[in-house]
Formats: sequence, C-alpha cells, structure tokens
Amino acid sequence: MTSVQRDGSGATALDEPAETGKRLSSDERRRQILVAALAVFGTRGYEGATTDEVARAAGVSQPYVVRLFGSKENLFLATIEDALTRLLAAFRAALAAEEDDGLTAAKRIGQAYVDLIEVRGLHQTLAHAYLLGSNPVIGAAARRGFAAVWRFFREEMGIDADEARAFMAEGMLISTMIGLRIVDDYGSDPQITELFRSCFPSELPHVLDVLPRGDERW
Repeated sequence: MTSVQRDGSGATALDEPAETGKRLSSDERRRQILVAALAVFGTRGYEGATTDEVARAAGVSQPYVVRLFGSKENLFLATIEDALTRLLAAFRAALAAEEDDGLTAAKRIGQAYVDLIEVRGLHQTLAHAYLLGSNPVIGAAARRGFAAVWRFFREEMGIDADEARAFMAEGMLISTMIGLRIVDDYGSDPQITELFRSCFPSELPHVLDVLPRGDERW
C-alpha cells in the first residue's frame, strides 16, 4: 500500500520503493511510476500535472516516463485504470469476506472505500477524470469506469438503484472532502467536525491521520 512520509514542516514525500538497492524490472518501474502518478494527478489534475512532476515524484527521469507510457494522456489513462482496478478489487474482496466480523457486506465495502484513502491520490485522480467528460479519449475512459462501479453495486453486490445511488453519492462526498483538504478545519469548525464524525463514525482517528493536509505537496 502506498504511504506518505511527513517531515517536520508538514511536507510529504512518497515512500522509497521496497526494492531500493537492486535493479528494478520495467514492470516494477511502471508500478513505481503509477504510484507517483496517482499522487501527482490526484493533486494537480490532468491539465495541471506534468510528466516531469510524476518522474520526480517517482525518482526516475522524465524521458523514462515518456518511454514507458508515450504521453501524458497515456499515463493518465493508465493511472485511471490502476485506480479503478484497485477500487473494484477492494470492493470485491470486501464482498467475498466472511461475515465473522459482524459487519454486513455494505459496511465492509464502505470500509474498503475509506481504507483506500491511504493510497494517496486514488480517489482524487478518479474525481479529476470524472470532470473531463468533454475529452474524447479520457472522457470515454472515465465514463466506462464510472459505469463499471455502478454495475458492481447493482449486479455483483445486488443492491437496488436507490442504494447504489446512495453509495456513490457518499463516495463522491468523501472524495470532495479529500480534495478540499478540509481536514484542516476539523476541530476548529463545529460543522466540519460534525461532518467528519458523521462520515467516519468508527474510523475517524485513522482517517484524520492519513488524510492529506493543505500544506502537503501531494
């Protein structure tokens, strides 16, 4: 799982890959770049991010990123696909889990969505993609991904349309809260504090620990 290290100034840096000290394969480098791309695109959006920023966050050269992905558009498409793959894999794992924890499938899937906040930029990359419907390539990919999430709720989870809508609406609310970095107002603004306690009744301490702050780069 991707994590972020905070220094004393509140700045963040992506963790060094576990394979440091040995030569990475092209697949491992690709994985490393996608981890960085989620963080960078999640913060900057498609238009604001550059392949150079992604390369620096990944600890590789910009020409290497272009050699692997060809263009920023291709990199963003691969990053969207990676985010959706992680999201749906987490949902399916939660759906398949035994109910020995006393939680319903709905609770486990909701928990899986919250747990993915630890993957820096995942929710925000998808949120940025959903704003690019007018882009003929990215918009089409984003629509397919959005529809795949809806189909998961309706066909695999088996809930009705109203329940599926409620799941997606709450997910979008959480994504908005992450993007706003509104966690900075927790504890000082009573309404925002109430909102956090409503959205994260059992996971609040962990969520407060992993959410990106306003002064963090990614």
